[in-house]
Amino acid sequence: MIFKKFWRAIRAQVNKVANFFWTADPIAQMQYEYDKAVEEMKSGRQGLEQYRALVERVTTQVENEKRHVRDLEAKVKAYLQAGDRETAGKFAVELQRVKSELAQNSEQLVMHEKAYDNNVRKIKQATKKLADVQNKIKKYDAELKMSRAEAEMAELSKTFEFDVTTDFGQIESVIQDKISLNRAKARVAADLSSQGMEDIERQERMEFQLAEDALREFEVELGLVTPQTANIEQDIKELGPVAKQTESN
Repeated sequence: MIFKKFWRAIRAQVNKVANFFWTADPIAQMQYEYDKAVEEMKSGRQGLEQYRALVERVTTQVENEKRHVRDLEAKVKAYLQAGDRETAGKFAVELQRVKSELAQNSEQLVMHEKAYDNNVRKIKQATKKLADVQNKIKKYDAELKMSRAEAEMAELSKTFEFDVTTDFGQIESVIQDKISLNRAKARVAADLSSQGMEDIERQERMEFQLAEDALREFEVELGLVTPQTANIEQDIKELGPVAKQTESN
């Protein structure tokens, strides 16, 4: 009793392991069963070839016995016609024996031929079924891979929702923060670069005016233009009160 319980427990564990491998990769398991069936089919075909050799030997034996019967019949007939009944009787006895063996072997040949034909039909049917199994394996393998891909895409589509609660949503938020920070840095740099520009522009305008004044004086000295044309008097008039006020101070 204890041994039976122990054996049932072992069988249960073996079944669990077998079920695990069956469910882990069913396509590989189907391919394994298919390959095993193909090997069995090869062995069956070899056995059928050997059986066919037996049928061929029986066929040859039957053909030889038929020829022997014909020869014995001819001899019996010839000795009877020659009046030698004793010799004809000996060949007649042998003829009966050969005919009996021929009848048995012919019956065996019919049985062997029928058995061979049945086995050939079985192997052809099994070969057709194996071809169907191979097609099913390819079909199931493709469908299984497609279903896995569809399941992964369905799961992935959930992940691609840019919600703040998902990883992609959090990553998107970080990217947007970095973009905003970079834009802020660029704006600050631009604002800081504009500081002091008014002083620089005033300095440039003053330098430009001084250069114009010097150029007009030079033109007056050379006689290229008159003071009236160069508006120097107007400038002096405008600068006169300022100069006097400076001297008085």
